[in-house]
Amino acid sequence: MVRIDKWLWAARFYKTRSLAKKNIEQGKIKVNGQRCKAARTIEVGDQVSIKKAQVHWIVDVLELSEHRGPAKVAQTLYQETEASQKAREDKQLLNKLEYHSTPKPEGRPSKKDRRELQKLKKKQ
Repeated sequence: MVRIDKWLWAARFYKTRSLAKKNIEQGKIKVNGQRCKAARTIEVGDQVSIKKAQVHWIVDVLELSEHRGPAKVAQTLYQETEASQKAREDKQLLNKLEYHSTPKPEGRPSKKDRRELQKLKKKQ
């Protein structure tokens, strides 16, 4: 059995154990659908839900580790559920489409454009 904060750090979801602990205390980590504390022990077969920024993972614990190793080893500690993986990929695709659909300026504004912008700002 391993503490959840150590496992999240070893599985490379968080860069430090203190970041993992902070997110656990904020309720962004759930084990088997329930909020937990940093000292909670997890076992093989538990399901961990992780919310980090705009990304949401639901992973099944396959192995336990207290030591942080290479990324390839860390990926063997868990398996993401198919539903979670599909939802995450859909979210990434939506973000890409949203990014490409927003208008972007062609370059820096010219001196004339900057003067017009300043005039508009002064009027407000």
